[in-house]
Amino acid sequence: MSTIISVFDTTLRDGTQGEGISLSAEDKIKIALKLDTLGVHYIEGGNPGSNSKDIEFFQRVKQLKLQAKITAFGSTRRKGAIAESDANLNRIIESGVQAATLVGKAWDFHVHTALQTTLEENLAMIYDSFRYLSSKGMETIYDAEHFFDGYKNNSEYAIAALKKAEEAGAAWVVLCDTNGGTLPGEIHEIVSRVREQISTPIGIHTHNDCELAVANTLAAVQAGARQIQGTINGYGERCGNANLCSILPNLQLKLGYSCVTDDQLKLLTGTARYVSEIANVNMPVNQPYVGNAAFAHKGGIHVSAILKDSKTYEHIQPELVGNKQRVLVSELAGQSNLLFKAQELNLNLNMENTETRAMIDRIKELEHQGYQFEGADASLELMLREASGDLEEIFTLESFKLLVEKTKDRSVVSEAIVKVKVHGETVYTAAEGNGPVNALDNALRKALYQFYPQIDDMHLSDYKVRVINEKDATAAKVRVLIESTDFSNSWNTVGVSENVIEASWQALVDSIRYALIGKTRSPQSAEAPRERLGLVNH
Repeated sequence: MSTIISVFDTTLRDGTQGEGISLSAEDKIKIALKLDTLGVHYIEGGNPGSNSKDIEFFQRVKQLKLQAKITAFGSTRRKGAIAESDANLNRIIESGVQAATLVGKAWDFHVHTALQTTLEENLAMIYDSFRYLSSKGMETIYDAEHFFDGYKNNSEYAIAALKKAEEAGAAWVVLCDTNGGTLPGEIHEIVSRVREQISTPIGIHTHNDCELAVANTLAAVQAGARQIQGTINGYGERCGNANLCSILPNLQLKLGYSCVTDDQLKLLTGTARYVSEIANVNMPVNQPYVGNAAFAHKGGIHVSAILKDSKTYEHIQPELVGNKQRVLVSELAGQSNLLFKAQELNLNLNMENTETRAMIDRIKELEHQGYQFEGADASLELMLREASGDLEEIFTLESFKLLVEKTKDRSVVSEAIVKVKVHGETVYTAAEGNGPVNALDNALRKALYQFYPQIDDMHLSDYKVRVINEKDATAAKVRVLIESTDFSNSWNTVGVSENVIEASWQALVDSIRYALIGKTRSPQSAEAPRERLGLVNH
């Protein structure tokens, strides 16, 4: 039977200390539900007395029937005070949580410099605090702050700090690499020594300042640590915390430890991307295991090999962590790339005929002009369907006009006038927007709605403009990437032009065409009743 590892998630506390990350109480509740489904054992919600958001979270989370233990964070009592009268400790008790994490100094330098007290008083602060909370029936966890720096400077005192927490009833002693400067070999050696002197189960909490937080966590577990602390996507102060999205599959799939169930591990990618959306932080595409490019293949030789056996260029099956294999088509593409994409779309592409070779040449030429299909799968699919004769013409553009008005008394207002032909019928519409692209989007939707009412089920979720040749200044060619979503999917389209409006129109049209492929209705169905649950209005 594999060794069980306790998973302690601190995304809602330590993760929010990362630059640019702020979570409301509602955000925290949503993420807590997702983490519970993932199967983590502890969810650290924050400090119940530090701010109104955390207070609201601890009040609301009581109503949820979570399997994970909700944990409150605090610090040891103040110097010269009594634990029973410490406001911080009492707020933790009043929060009603099952477990509490207290941070306390384990580095003599910090005791003298940061706390400005004696080594003896710091040990008393640790003992008193854990004795008090443990007496209230709470599971207590000691986060030994700066433990590894403290151990290297004064190992006797660092161990004494752990023993005081142990004597007072702490259920876990967690060794913290708070400054993130320790190396994996040091972590393994020190954890091994601690195990010989401490009987309480050991945890590990690392930071990523040397980009070693994941490696350091693995080293600690291999040396005997049985609780791992980290955050989803590695969010956290400075360079971040240990990334659970890498730690969990490394421990479970590579080293044979048991962290969550196999079915829960399959939720990892979805959880990572969900937390990213709630936190409003873009995930790096190359993030291991859960990133969009983690199992993406671009080079023709690579693609040719994975078509024979995915193990040739993939270290695990992406489905084990809820991700999927992707093949990118770009100027580096060969026939294997297009063959893979065609098979994925159930399209019949003959790799021997001249049309397919012409398609490869066309993609390479468009990429040379500035298009980027590896980030715009929907535009690529439209091209492949067109080449295979499997693309229905949804509508054609007759013309569009844009008016932008700015007066001293009001903000800029944009108006778009669009003329399109749908099913042989010319439709002429106008709409306003908060910018020219938004106005075009609104006018085009207005024109198509009577034929395709399901267009209201999609909306634009992201819009990016990239200058391709900066030296041409305002006359430079630009690339526009649009991300669109509906209830269950998201897709990306691209447009390129010297005119940002034209580039935007190309990407916008591709986005709508892609959404309507295979989902078209007859014009009569426009009058059918529709259920609208939280749809975005345009």
